[in-house]
Amino acid sequence: MSSAASPHTLRPLLAAALLALASPTLAADDPAAKDAPQGAAVTVLKASKSCFPNVVEAFGILIPREETMVRPDRPGLKVAEIFADPGDTVTAGQNLARLTLPEGGTTTVAAPVAGLVLSSTATIGALASPRGEALFSIIARSEFDLVGMVPTQDLSRLAVNQPAHIKVVGAGEVEGKVRRVASTVEPNSQLGQVFIGVTTNRKLFVNSSGRAVITTGQSCGVAVPLTAVLYGSAGTVVQVVRRARIETKRVQVGLMSGGQVEIRDGLIEGDIVVARAGALLREGDPVRAITAEAEAK
Repeated sequence: MSSAASPHTLRPLLAAALLALASPTLAADDPAAKDAPQGAAVTVLKASKSCFPNVVEAFGILIPREETMVRPDRPGLKVAEIFADPGDTVTAGQNLARLTLPEGGTTTVAAPVAGLVLSSTATIGALASPRGEALFSIIARSEFDLVGMVPTQDLSRLAVNQPAHIKVVGAGEVEGKVRRVASTVEPNSQLGQVFIGVTTNRKLFVNSSGRAVITTGQSCGVAVPLTAVLYGSAGTVVQVVRRARIETKRVQVGLMSGGQVEIRDGLIEGDIVVARAGALLREGDPVRAITAEAEAK
């Protein structure tokens, strides 16, 4: 005849069952335990080699590179007809105005060079002479210079024929090259002049302001995204992952371009870098590194 187990008998059995469930040996044998994630998941990438342009910025205005004045070659003439206005593009030899001669008959004045008519004083019936005010002013070959100002310390980095990317107010972005670098600086501002020849088919306006970015060379080294760099009271740092833990590396940054920043010291090529560094991650924190490619899948 069987009898029910007493409470005194059940207690040891329950304790043994609980001990077995919590046993480290069983947990180690459980595949799910082995694959359990450790630490926060962070997106990482490898620090890689990249080249950055060395640039100098110049701010200034557009001026005609060469201005040609057009006058008649004899006195006593009157303007009878006008064939060109300011803003017109003319060719070399193109008639600009017809003039009447004192003795009767007419003659013409023509453009000595091709270019853009900058200004005109010609009015019907007005007198014209070789010593008076010019009838027309032409920007020869429609060529402009951006006369920019740069700090004294940057003048030594500039040289003739260096390429420049120029943003002109009202005309957009155009290309150019350094034509001349001044040998003196303004004593008060300590700024020097650089003359940048502008190359474009767009219509430009004299005295328009512009900003030029002049490429003086390039620097190649280790690079990471700007998002991987932290700036703080402790300095500039990048967080890397080694042995599944966060290590904070103090770095020296250099040039920046296209969302990337040059790391001149503190990292080597191939270091596993946290793509988006953050204050929540601290030295020694365990993490699970996930590549950007794997995260995108």
